[in-house]
Amino acid sequence: MGDVANKIAYFQAITGVEDADLCTEILAAHGWDLELAISAFTSSNPQNDHFTPDYTSEPTTSNTSPTITNLPPSETGLVAGGPGGPPGLAWKIITLPFSIISGSLGLISGAVGFGVWAAGGVLSYSLRMIGLNSGRNGESSSPLVSISASAAESLSFIDSFDRDFGSIRPNFIAEGFMDALQRSRHEFKLLFVYLHSPEHPDTPMFCERTLCNEALVAFINENFVAWGGSIRASEGFKMSNSLKASRFPFCAVVMAATNQRIALLQQVEGPKSPEELLTALQRVLEESAPVLVSARLEAEERRNNIRLREEQDAAYRAALEADQARERQRKEEQERQEREAAEAERKRKEEEEARERAAREGAEREAALAKMREEKLQSLGPEPEKGPDVTQVLVRFPTGERKERRFQCTTTLQSLYDYVDSLGCLEVEKYSLVSNFPRTVYGSEKLALSLKEAGLHPQASLFVELNS
Repeated sequence: MGDVANKIAYFQAITGVEDADLCTEILAAHGWDLELAISAFTSSNPQNDHFTPDYTSEPTTSNTSPTITNLPPSETGLVAGGPGGPPGLAWKIITLPFSIISGSLGLISGAVGFGVWAAGGVLSYSLRMIGLNSGRNGESSSPLVSISASAAESLSFIDSFDRDFGSIRPNFIAEGFMDALQRSRHEFKLLFVYLHSPEHPDTPMFCERTLCNEALVAFINENFVAWGGSIRASEGFKMSNSLKASRFPFCAVVMAATNQRIALLQQVEGPKSPEELLTALQRVLEESAPVLVSARLEAEERRNNIRLREEQDAAYRAALEADQARERQRKEEQERQEREAAEAERKRKEEEEARERAAREGAEREAALAKMREEKLQSLGPEPEKGPDVTQVLVRFPTGERKERRFQCTTTLQSLYDYVDSLGCLEVEKYSLVSNFPRTVYGSEKLALSLKEAGLHPQASLFVELNS
């Protein structure tokens, strides 16, 4: 069922017949052979202006005036002008359905009754594209690339035109019609359209003497974007139907309008001299100049606005980044100061703790020394009275201070050291008691001797010698 619906849709798109029941009857009568049905239909309707143009040789020039109507949303709009008086400022614009069906070139060409001719042209073009056939003058063509069917048709038309009429011609764009239309819009130019009818008797003379005229070619190439297509190809055939081409040769000037529609500004039908065609093109160019200039100015203003916004955005981003950098620097400085303050506080606390610990330890040492002195003082007992068994001892300190005390002659030298320690006159722990005449050091080896045994009775004079 889907295949039947597709065939009906293709048949309607190619033939322009809107009655689905009629399309179904025609296809059924030809055994649902799509190519055979389309070929038979076109052959049996020679006067149908949707398929076979009227090859009347009488030339016609028509102009348009601005009137735009809405189109169904499923179609692409064509604003086309009908026949009228000589070109002027008034444009008559009507909307007609316009669609270009991309598909198999063989199917579409067969639908218009030229399957064999198109297949031969495509085969020749394909061989040149892949390098199996040489181009004009024995030159090798470009390698095979992926292009659309409409672009392939344009390339084929340009190659055929160059082969038949030479390379002095308008610079036809090797793209589909819609791509060429968009190119003209972006370049703020009008689109010059040439529909080529190979079998029309006036075509060769028109191409050789008018379309290839050097002055006309230079004018078109400088002021227009040019697109050409053969009516024997799919897109050229559809354009001839959409533009209502009834006489050939056929030229038109169009421009892009809103909502995917195009405006037909000028059409020239039938053979024309270079001067006549040049005059018509100059007139439509002059009439369209304000629109093109306005569009160019609006585009430049948009670009300037976009550039200004981009510059403002860039300046804002730069200022924002600078502010962020300053904020980061401020935070980093603040964090550094906080770290330094924390480190200084830590060191202060450590020093304070060290001082407190040293003070505590000093106090503990002082307390221990005081206790030791008290204990040693207590161990000495009371100082004895003078008597034969009592020894008088004089001790001189390094500071010059002197201390005297009486001891029992049986008291050991250790008691003398305890006495010196109990006085608290020394800040060192290592010292020796020494006598001068004769010099005798009463060191640790003599601590157990009594004063009498050490020869210090009945009196002795000793001084304190600090040990290094």
